[in-house]
This record gives sequence, C-alpha cells and structure tokens, in this order.
Amino acid sequence: MNPEKTAPIIEVENLSFRFDGGPPVLEGVNLEIAAGDFASVIGPNGGGKTTLVKLIVGLLKPTTGRVRIFGLPPVKARPRIGYMPQHAMMDPRFPVRAIDVVLMGRLGSGRRFGSYSREDREAAAGALAKVNLEDLGARPFSDLSGGQRQRVLLARALVTDPELLLLDEPAAGLDQKVEQDFFELLQELNRQLTIVLVTHDLGFVAGFVRTVICVHGHVDIHPTSALDGRAISEIYGGEVRMVRHDLR
Repeated sequence: MNPEKTAPIIEVENLSFRFDGGPPVLEGVNLEIAAGDFASVIGPNGGGKTTLVKLIVGLLKPTTGRVRIFGLPPVKARPRIGYMPQHAMMDPRFPVRAIDVVLMGRLGSGRRFGSYSREDREAAAGALAKVNLEDLGARPFSDLSGGQRQRVLLARALVTDPELLLLDEPAAGLDQKVEQDFFELLQELNRQLTIVLVTHDLGFVAGFVRTVICVHGHVDIHPTSALDGRAISEIYGGEVRMVRHDLR
C-alpha cells in the first residue's frame, strides 16, 4: 500500500490531555496517519508517547480536541484496531497454552471465557500462522522463549483481523537477532495493515518505518529520511548518540 495516496485513518485535531487537573501531558496535537503507513512514535521518557497511543485506541479521552479512527470515535472503531500494550497482563508462569493466549483476543461482546466458536479457533490458528508459530499452539506459554511469547501476544492483537495495529514497545527485552526478526515480521504485516509503534530505539527501527512521530509534549511528524541529528537532539532535549544495529 502507498500511504501517500490514501486518506488518513488516524486523525487527531487540536488535542490536549492532562491527568486529573495536573500539568498537560500533550498539548496542541494535530496528527494524520494514512492507511498503509508504518509509523514509529519516539520521544523522551514522560514525553507522552504511551499516552498518545492510549488516546488513539480509546483507553483515554482527550481533555480537549478530538480523535477519529476510520472517521469514528476510537471506542466505536476499536473492533478494527489491534493493540499490543507495553506490559501485557499475562504471567508467563500461568498454565495456559499459546493458542489460549491468542484466543483471549476474541473475548468481548459479553462472551464468557472459554465459550469459543469454531470461527474463533480458526482465527486463532490463522493468527499464529501469521507470526510463524502455527506449530506451537499447544505449547505452554511458559515454555516459550521471550521472542516467541512476543509473537504470541502479537497474534493475540491480530486475531480479530484488524486494519490498524498499535504496539507499545513491542521489542522491549528482546536480543538483537530476535528483534531484527520481529521487525521484519512487522514489515511483512504492513503489506496488509497500518502499523503504529512506540519505541525508544530509533536507530534500529529507522530502517523499517516510513514515518516518525516525535512526541515531547507536542507532536512533530517527519519522514524517516528527513530526521537528522539536530531534530533528534531537539526532541530529546540534548545530544543523543544514534547507534546502528546492523547485523554482520
């Protein structure tokens, strides 16, 4: 897909947000993301990256301004969004299979846990195939490697066949080779859906993403090719060393 020739599916207009009357976390945010884009949200700690993603997915409401996803309020658009949070509420020691973790993504609309249909199970198997773990569905989640667990959680976000995928630090804690493979998988998925991810490691993701969303109280948008050292220093409030992670 070519994001430059499609209408935006994420539209943020004059948004500000603060927690319980505190100082603004985000202020004066205007943002458009086109269908088919692969965008990275970067910025300093406390700059509002995760807050912005939660506003987009509808877990938080703007103090002022508005968010529209597919032209709808985020809550109404949520069935078309896959979300992989930074801290998944999943104890790796919990005795559950990989396929069961993926099926959790099908819960909703009043359905009780465990009352999965054949369609649900087929969707879960298909989601595991998308992340190249189709043979590990019956494996206990606790027996999987860190990279495999992240892929299972990604499959959980994909199991409803979303059009927009939001990920918050999806590769945190993964080693270099596993991280490389994970982002190559995201690049493949980007052929079918729009992806927005939060990361601290701009030096690594710059080779994969098209758009960089810089969040530091407000928001600036750059194509990856236009983000130079001066712009990065302004975002992080000081000199930042960019480290490439090219595999040898």
